[in-house]
Amino acid sequence: MNAFKAYKACVPIAWSPNLYITLVRGIPGTRRLHRRTLEALRLRKCNRTVMRWNTPTVRGMLQQVKRLVVVETEEMYKARKQKEAAHRVLRPPLVINHKPPSLTDAL
Repeated sequence: MNAFKAYKACVPIAWSPNLYITLVRGIPGTRRLHRRTLEALRLRKCNRTVMRWNTPTVRGMLQQVKRLVVVETEEMYKARKQKEAAHRVLRPPLVINHKPPSLTDAL
Protein backbone atom coordinates (compact mmCIF):
# COMPACT_ATOMS: atom_id res chain seq x y z
CA MET A 1 0.00 0.00 0.00
CA ASN A 2 2.91 2.37 0.61
CA ALA A 3 3.99 2.13 -3.02
CA PHE A 4 0.52 3.19 -4.09
CA LYS A 5 0.63 6.19 -1.78
CA ALA A 6 3.99 7.14 -3.27
CA TYR A 7 2.48 7.02 -6.75
CA LYS A 8 -0.48 9.10 -5.66
CA ALA A 9 1.77 11.89 -4.39
CA CYS A 10 3.86 12.23 -7.58
CA VAL A 11 1.69 13.87 -10.25
CA PRO A 12 -1.46 16.01 -10.10
CA ILE A 13 -4.31 13.87 -11.39
CA ALA A 14 -6.07 16.83 -13.05
CA TRP A 15 -3.38 17.03 -15.78
CA SER A 16 -3.70 13.48 -17.02
CA PRO A 17 -6.15 12.67 -19.87
CA ASN A 18 -6.62 9.07 -18.68
CA LEU A 19 -6.88 7.65 -15.17
CA TYR A 20 -5.98 4.12 -14.15
CA ILE A 21 -8.13 3.08 -11.20
CA THR A 22 -7.25 0.05 -9.08
CA LEU A 23 -9.51 -1.43 -6.42
CA VAL A 24 -7.28 -2.13 -3.41
CA ARG A 25 -9.83 -2.76 -0.66
CA GLY A 26 -12.58 -5.33 -0.59
CA ILE A 27 -16.19 -4.65 -1.48
CA PRO A 28 -17.89 -6.66 1.31
CA GLY A 29 -18.90 -4.47 4.21
CA THR A 30 -19.02 -1.23 2.23
CA ARG A 31 -22.05 0.97 1.85
CA ARG A 32 -24.54 0.28 -0.91
CA LEU A 33 -23.81 3.65 -2.54
CA HIS A 34 -20.09 2.81 -2.68
CA ARG A 35 -20.81 -0.62 -4.15
CA ARG A 36 -22.97 0.97 -6.84
CA THR A 37 -20.24 3.50 -7.61
CA LEU A 38 -17.65 0.73 -7.97
CA GLU A 39 -20.07 -1.15 -10.21
CA ALA A 40 -20.44 1.95 -12.39
CA LEU A 41 -16.65 2.18 -12.59
CA ARG A 42 -16.58 -1.53 -13.61
CA LEU A 43 -14.47 -2.51 -10.61
CA ARG A 44 -15.62 -5.92 -9.42
CA LYS A 45 -12.60 -7.60 -7.80
CA CYS A 46 -9.64 -6.54 -5.70
CA ASN A 47 -6.40 -5.58 -7.47
CA ARG A 48 -8.16 -5.11 -10.80
CA THR A 49 -7.38 -1.98 -12.82
CA VAL A 50 -9.59 -0.10 -15.27
CA MET A 51 -8.84 2.92 -17.44
CA ARG A 52 -11.30 5.81 -17.50
CA TRP A 53 -11.21 9.26 -19.05
CA ASN A 54 -10.42 12.08 -16.68
CA THR A 55 -13.79 13.83 -16.51
CA PRO A 56 -15.45 15.67 -13.62
CA THR A 57 -18.01 12.87 -13.37
CA VAL A 58 -15.36 10.18 -12.91
CA ARG A 59 -13.38 12.35 -10.46
CA GLY A 60 -16.55 12.82 -8.40
CA MET A 61 -17.12 9.06 -8.33
CA LEU A 62 -13.52 8.55 -7.24
CA GLN A 63 -13.93 11.11 -4.48
CA GLN A 64 -16.79 9.02 -3.14
CA VAL A 65 -14.79 5.77 -2.98
CA LYS A 66 -11.30 7.21 -2.43
CA ARG A 67 -10.60 4.94 0.55
CA LEU A 68 -11.21 1.85 -1.60
CA VAL A 69 -9.27 2.72 -4.76
CA VAL A 70 -5.91 4.01 -5.98
CA VAL A 71 -5.81 6.45 -8.88
CA GLU A 72 -2.78 6.60 -11.17
CA THR A 73 -1.89 8.52 -14.30
CA GLU A 74 -0.78 6.71 -17.44
CA GLU A 75 2.91 7.32 -16.75
CA MET A 76 2.66 6.06 -13.18
CA TYR A 77 0.75 2.96 -14.29
CA LYS A 78 3.29 2.08 -16.99
CA ALA A 79 6.20 2.63 -14.59
CA ARG A 80 4.60 0.32 -12.03
CA LYS A 81 3.95 -2.37 -14.65
CA GLN A 82 7.55 -2.17 -15.91
CA LYS A 83 8.85 -2.53 -12.37
CA GLU A 84 6.64 -5.57 -11.78
CA ALA A 85 7.74 -7.12 -15.10
CA ALA A 86 11.41 -6.58 -14.23
CA HIS A 87 10.81 -8.27 -10.89
CA ARG A 88 9.27 -11.31 -12.61
CA VAL A 89 11.92 -11.66 -15.33
CA LEU A 90 13.41 -15.13 -15.73
CA ARG A 91 16.79 -15.52 -14.15
CA PRO A 92 19.55 -17.50 -15.91
CA PRO A 93 19.50 -21.18 -14.98
CA LEU A 94 21.91 -22.53 -12.41
CA VAL A 95 24.20 -25.03 -14.16
CA ILE A 96 25.73 -27.77 -12.04
CA ASN A 97 28.28 -30.16 -13.50
CA HIS A 98 27.64 -33.72 -12.35
CA LYS A 99 30.54 -35.44 -14.10
CA PRO A 100 32.09 -38.19 -12.02
CA PRO A 101 35.71 -37.51 -11.17
CA SER A 102 38.07 -39.29 -13.51
CA LEU A 103 40.52 -41.89 -12.27
CA THR A 104 43.54 -39.85 -13.35
CA ASP A 105 42.48 -36.94 -11.12
CA ALA A 106 42.19 -39.22 -8.12
CA LEU A 107 45.73 -40.57 -8.39
